[in-house]
Amino acid sequence: MTATEATMTKQNNSESQVEAVSGPVWDWAAGHGPVTGALSATTGMFAVATTGAATSMPPGWALAVGAAGAIGHTAAGIRLRNAGRTIAARAASWLIGAGWTTWAVTDGPLTWQALGSLAVIGVGVGTATRSTNLYEEAREEEALHAEERAVALELSQERRAIAEEWIDRIQRVCSLTVRVLAVEHWPTGTGFTIDAELPGGTTYDQIAARAAALSADAHLPHGCTATAGPGIHQGRTLIDVATVNALERETTYPADYAPLSVLTGIPWGYRSNAEQIQTYLREQCALVVGPTGSGKTNMVHVILAGFARATDVLTFVIDLNAGSAGLSWVLPALQHQPEPGERPLRPGIDWLAGTVEEAHLMLDALLRIGKQRKIAYQSLMAREDTDLLPIGPSIPQIMLVIDEGAEILTSTDKDLKKLAAKILEVIRMLRAMGIRTVLTALGSTGSVLGNLMIRREAKVRVALTGGEKEGMDLGKLFPGSRGLKVDQAPYKGAGFMGTPESPAGLFKCWRILPSQIREIVAATSERHPGLDAVSAEAAGEAYARRWDADRIAWMGNPQPTPITPGHDRGNGRQGLNLSALRNERDTPPTPQAGSGSEVDRLVDALMGQIDEQFGTTDEPDHSDPAPRPELERPQREGLNLSALREERESNTGQQRESGPDWLPDAITAIASAGAAGMKPSAVADRVGRSRQAVRDALKAAAERGELVYRDNGPHSVYVHPDHA
Repeated sequence: MTATEATMTKQNNSESQVEAVSGPVWDWAAGHGPVTGALSATTGMFAVATTGAATSMPPGWALAVGAAGAIGHTAAGIRLRNAGRTIAARAASWLIGAGWTTWAVTDGPLTWQALGSLAVIGVGVGTATRSTNLYEEAREEEALHAEERAVALELSQERRAIAEEWIDRIQRVCSLTVRVLAVEHWPTGTGFTIDAELPGGTTYDQIAARAAALSADAHLPHGCTATAGPGIHQGRTLIDVATVNALERETTYPADYAPLSVLTGIPWGYRSNAEQIQTYLREQCALVVGPTGSGKTNMVHVILAGFARATDVLTFVIDLNAGSAGLSWVLPALQHQPEPGERPLRPGIDWLAGTVEEAHLMLDALLRIGKQRKIAYQSLMAREDTDLLPIGPSIPQIMLVIDEGAEILTSTDKDLKKLAAKILEVIRMLRAMGIRTVLTALGSTGSVLGNLMIRREAKVRVALTGGEKEGMDLGKLFPGSRGLKVDQAPYKGAGFMGTPESPAGLFKCWRILPSQIREIVAATSERHPGLDAVSAEAAGEAYARRWDADRIAWMGNPQPTPITPGHDRGNGRQGLNLSALRNERDTPPTPQAGSGSEVDRLVDALMGQIDEQFGTTDEPDHSDPAPRPELERPQREGLNLSALREERESNTGQQRESGPDWLPDAITAIASAGAAGMKPSAVADRVGRSRQAVRDALKAAAERGELVYRDNGPHSVYVHPDHA
């Protein structure tokens, strides 16, 4: 036999073995059905009868075994609550089988009569088994349906009770007779929605305007409301009734940092029914207002977290308050020390501007990017048959977040006006090119919302109230929405939110922790898209060198002092350099002979005149409008130099006005703040007094010379004279 023939023989033997193994497989653990059960019973009866006849077994034994089987199956059926016909059929099968076996043992099982009767018994057992199984399945399904009907009946009764209650309530409070079509309980268990049909000639606004009265009439808990909105058509309305205040408890930002997209929505918080609110900012701008202490800064971080998770968004941030809104998203990457072979972290935002100069660079770059995109991507938009630039990871959307940006737009400061003009140009021109803005403001006042561009473009609007009523005109922020009251959301981080997709209503922002910010920066480092080549070329060196050491040096300074509008930045003037205010360690070295000495002599002569004029005089009386005869210009009170006063003034008997008892603590806090100073709102939060009382006291202290007021528009602060 050749090697080839041997190989073929082995293959044929292997195939034969595979075919032998792949025959029918019996499942010995499976239960019997009607056919196999009847076959098993008849074969067992025949085997017992044949063996008993051959061995002269007493016939009574088979009858005893059959009776025992009938009794056992009857007891088991009763325990399982089987139907009576099922129990009777199984007991009869045992007794009939036992009777045939007893007869066959006596007369012999190998006769045609015995075999024929056995076959009839087998067919009868199989038929009875099939019938009882079908009956038991029908009984089980009927029991399930009966239970479901009972639950539905109970729910239906509850819904009918709710419907009747609210029909009566709406009639009593709103003078409208509605017809409730459905009542749907929320999956979160925090309330329900009523689908009601309105009477002819009425709109849902008539119910929405009485939301507060309906809530009070229903005795809803504080923070829960009954809000009416549009239904499936204009003749129907959906009334959301919250029964559990989901806004009361603080909820941290979801730990699932899964990828997001600006095209599919970015969550900013949750409604009173615990459902997330999705914001769609491909074409819309956003406006977030909230006074100090309302959770506005926390919400800015939540917004930045959503943008960081998106795979098609790059975030630019402008914060003239030392860049505080974006530092938390930049410092984890700057301070990260990668291990060998590990890639360095990328910041959570793509550009941060903390000064007016850097903001101008950023806005100029954005304008160039938008204009270049309009030219370079015309063929792409034509191919996609759209007038909007297709946004994706390869061409990301740029979201410009400006903290207190609405105040910049309304500021009268010369430098901020130039900045505001560029911001408005970005808002007005670059919607189609995928550049949108998120502005924040301290309140929804007429000065903030007076700009038509803000009202027209910022369709996503948020009002964080925190219980603050002053400066929160919800009617101006959400025109057309009625029944909104600040006291409905007295919790920090809670307020109202309206989008083009959902009407204004209660919501709450998640609490995002600093540790979560660091986690998001690390988790999304590889997810951030790169700026497309067309845009990067248009942005130029200003964008390419945004993370250079000299540009970000201030981020590592524990006390950053960014240049603020209104200061003379060109010639280095720092205000009066009074020798009386200088400590010995601050005294400059003796200048060389020349022009510097001449300047010092002039300064000494001026200081001498000041000491002679003011050093030994009493404190000017601000309450006396009479002019001072020794001054050439009677209307001016002159310099009030507290550093030139000596302790002997206290012995003259003329006591200065000390102010309220909390003022010394406030002055100490302002002194600790250094050259940055403190806003009146921050002082009010520290001492626990109203803002108006704090402003009056600080103004009086500034008039007495105990403080210095630095007027800088929305960033105006009070500074201690030692740091002025």
